[in-house]
Amino acid sequence: MQRILSAYEPQGYAVMRIIVGLLLLCHGLQKAVGAFGGVNGAAAPFFSLIGIAGWLELLLGLMIALGIFTVAAAFFASGQMAAAYFIGHFPQGFWPILNQGELAVLNCFLFLYIATRGPGIWSVDIIGTATH
Repeated sequence: MQRILSAYEPQGYAVMRIIVGLLLLCHGLQKAVGAFGGVNGAAAPFFSLIGIAGWLELLLGLMIALGIFTVAAAFFASGQMAAAYFIGHFPQGFWPILNQGELAVLNCFLFLYIATRGPGIWSVDIIGTATH
């Protein structure tokens, strides 16, 4: 089965990068402009920690989904997710499954993988597309 699926590895990676980027974009839209129910039914204040995080997620998610400066955007998004975990979840306990931080941890490592892997196919980035 691996021989069959490995032939589609570049496409599978591209789909993962696009979907993960779009999901981050949706989180950003929720916080920054109040989409999808917003934060408590509205957009977060622009200069609040959640508001700034929302605008960053919106921008970084779009960049990752489109494959624009993918390595830098994904590396920054990975750091943002680590910060989100340690600021918002870790104070509530050590284990991510108990402090509701598993999504932040998962995203942190997904974005770190994307940062190490590069943009791949179906991206605007020219540099790094032929490396894998």
